[in-house]
Amino acid sequence: MLTGCFDLLHSGHVAFLKEAASYGDLYVCIGSDRNVQHLKGRFPINPEQERKYMLEALKWVHEVRINQGMGLLDFEAELDAIRPDIFLVNEDGHTPAKEQLCRSKGVQYIVSRRIPEVGLPARSTTALRTECTIPYRIDLAGGWLDQPWVSQLYPGPVLTISIEPTYEFNLRSGMATSTRQKAIELWKTSLPGGDPAQHAKLLFSYENPPGTKEVAGSQDAIGIVMPGLNKANYEGKYWPSTIDTCLDEPILAWLEEHLFLIPLSPRSGNYAVLSDTQLSVEGAKALSNAAEAAWQAVLRQDVEAFGTAMVQSFEAQIRMFPRMVDAEIVDQLAQYKSRALGWKISGAGGGGYLVLWSDQVIERSIQVKIRRPGFDQ
Repeated sequence: MLTGCFDLLHSGHVAFLKEAASYGDLYVCIGSDRNVQHLKGRFPINPEQERKYMLEALKWVHEVRINQGMGLLDFEAELDAIRPDIFLVNEDGHTPAKEQLCRSKGVQYIVSRRIPEVGLPARSTTALRTECTIPYRIDLAGGWLDQPWVSQLYPGPVLTISIEPTYEFNLRSGMATSTRQKAIELWKTSLPGGDPAQHAKLLFSYENPPGTKEVAGSQDAIGIVMPGLNKANYEGKYWPSTIDTCLDEPILAWLEEHLFLIPLSPRSGNYAVLSDTQLSVEGAKALSNAAEAAWQAVLRQDVEAFGTAMVQSFEAQIRMFPRMVDAEIVDQLAQYKSRALGWKISGAGGGGYLVLWSDQVIERSIQVKIRRPGFDQ
């Protein structure tokens, strides 16, 4: 059994289904239109009955069902009804919650490596929907200091990396997807040439016109538009006083080698990250110091020191913003602490990713590609 959206059916889907069918009779359970909209923030291009019809036409597929549930585990009722021997996911479809569910029901859990058919290119629905090269971003340390009401307590940096769109990250996942949507409104499918710092400021202004009540932090625009690794230094204003950029190839490759992402379960409804906020000078200072330590560790390519600084930054965040995590996120993180040197989450309260820093490969994880200058020119 496997599950997925299977919108805009392509050769990558077919290769995945062919591999799955090699294990036995293949049951494909697809997400309903309603749940796809819930998870991705948009409806699929092809409605559920059309997606079901196309999958049923493939010789490798034994049966297709539309999942009745909601959320990341929308297939639980179908799993109980089908009672498969094996549950197969691809690398970017793996989550600890899926694996735990299968184990609890005695179902073998296998992660596919997404290998395309010989002679054919790797395909994704993202690339087929539009050849959009506008990046995402990950903040590695110091997040929240781009808000003046935090950096006014104690100034400090936010470290971001610009990420090539090799995966389609869901909305509200902490990968600056809302800011990226604004970038797409401005520039359609690719970033403009010229001074990236000026374009980042333009994107920040476009996303936050005069009168905006909840201003999106400028680290999102900086992380999307400015390539490589950037250290934005905040001193109580929305825009940083200075920006330090690292485009050193060995350092960027080193970061890619040690970063691993694990999808989290969706956040619950009526979520409010700012409730129970506990701001303090001590908390902002701890966050600032951790981010600065992370920057220095990167420049030295010190694996252990960076992991320590990442954890210190994350812990400083959740001391001030305890609603960033819940019991489920804590449990999921606990599964990886023995294999990682550092960790944080993208997003807050679920729906994002565990961002793990490790000197060993984390199985069933996503690895990112940092955007270099000229990538989208």
